[in-house]
Amino acid sequence: MRVRVVGIGPGGVDQLTVEAVETLRSVSAYLVVEKREDDPLVAAREAIIARHVPDPPPMLTVRDPERDRSARVAGDEAAYQRAVADWHAARAERFAIALDEADGDVAILVWGDPAFYDSTLRILDRVAADRSLDVDVIPGVSSLQLLAARHAIVLHEIGRPLHLTTGRKLSEAVERGEGNIAAMLLSSIDSFAALSDWTVWWGANLGTAHEALAHGTVAEVLPDIRAARDRVKDEAGWIMDLALLRKPS
Repeated sequence: MRVRVVGIGPGGVDQLTVEAVETLRSVSAYLVVEKREDDPLVAAREAIIARHVPDPPPMLTVRDPERDRSARVAGDEAAYQRAVADWHAARAERFAIALDEADGDVAILVWGDPAFYDSTLRILDRVAADRSLDVDVIPGVSSLQLLAARHAIVLHEIGRPLHLTTGRKLSEAVERGEGNIAAMLLSSIDSFAALSDWTVWWGANLGTAHEALAHGTVAEVLPDIRAARDRVKDEAGWIMDLALLRKPS
């Protein structure tokens, strides 16, 4: 069986590459993870498919297993790693069941680009441990690319590095002396408050009708970002935001 892992961009229906569109039109089924009943992210994927595939094949929906997100796990790296490993194992079992029911090539629609903080390829490695899978990857537009485009910026300064991390690890990056940080998966922006004189370029639900942007020093725009996050989540039913944070020279 061939599984085609397709990056579908940050959420906008027009953020797919031509290769991604052609792939979505070539497969016999789509595999989509559903986090809850009436998951708005499933609806967003359905809108992307409807935009680009005239006669779409069936969608195989897999309910996302529960994951331990307790405060204890969030503050304990070893416990966090165990929780993620358990979650991946449970997902792999459900992926395997769904793929066994498929007839022909299957596309898995991955938010943004499959190379940036996404677990799909790791989970498919687990699935392939006891069955034959031919996996290929169709890269997508990442939210990081679109953030830079929306703000018309270069992500790094001349001759300087860019540090890419998650919101959970932002404070650690700052403590290590990183001064140009792209933070994705922002479950919270509370850690921004300690960076009041840093410059931030922030964006949420990029490429969609609910897109929101902010730029300025953290002290200036943090209240606006908080308000925008609440508004986007309320209007869209979901939020995926990220930020570039740069220390003053």
